[in-house]
Amino acid sequence: MPATFQSGSDWEGSSGPLIVVDCQESDLWPVDDRSESGTKDQLFEGCHPVVAVGEYAAPSRPLNVTGVVVSCDITTAGTATDRVRLNIAHGYIVRQYVSNILTYSGHAPNTYETTPQVGQPVYVDDSADLAAGVTLSMSPLNWNDVENPLAGVLWYCQDEIADGLAGGARATATFDTALANEHVEQEFCVMLVAGFRELA
Repeated sequence: MPATFQSGSDWEGSSGPLIVVDCQESDLWPVDDRSESGTKDQLFEGCHPVVAVGEYAAPSRPLNVTGVVVSCDITTAGTATDRVRLNIAHGYIVRQYVSNILTYSGHAPNTYETTPQVGQPVYVDDSADLAAGVTLSMSPLNWNDVENPLAGVLWYCQDEIADGLAGGARATATFDTALANEHVEQEFCVMLVAGFRELA
């Protein structure tokens, strides 16, 4: 399971759109101990997790803005003013680790998605059941039955669309739609969605 946030050269699934905003690390979650579980990886330059901006324990949690880290200036000790740049643009596609947990019961995963579909919602999730480098699941609630903010939807990676790559053969590509009926954390492409769910 991933112990660090998404990094490397293939984290981008599209070149745009871009709406980059500056945030303070202290307002982002799940990062370091800023989550209900306190088990997430630290931000570092070159990592690109999807995160939420705002208070992770407040009733306004499902209204948090979400976006993907583009770059950051993080001090070794970490300060409240460390700057992080997020792309919050609707329609931007990023490669991310996604947990297939659909529901929790008693702080443990209860049901799993075995046939993920293009367009299926994914949420920023700070539950301890997710590995340190994973911030997304398919569950609208975390392990404490608190609403998760919507991050985006599962989408095609370039090689999952016929002729999606330059010089590609005209063939039918497949979206990965078969997962085991157990906890799986797998890379998917995720299309960011600008929007939120209403408070209950």
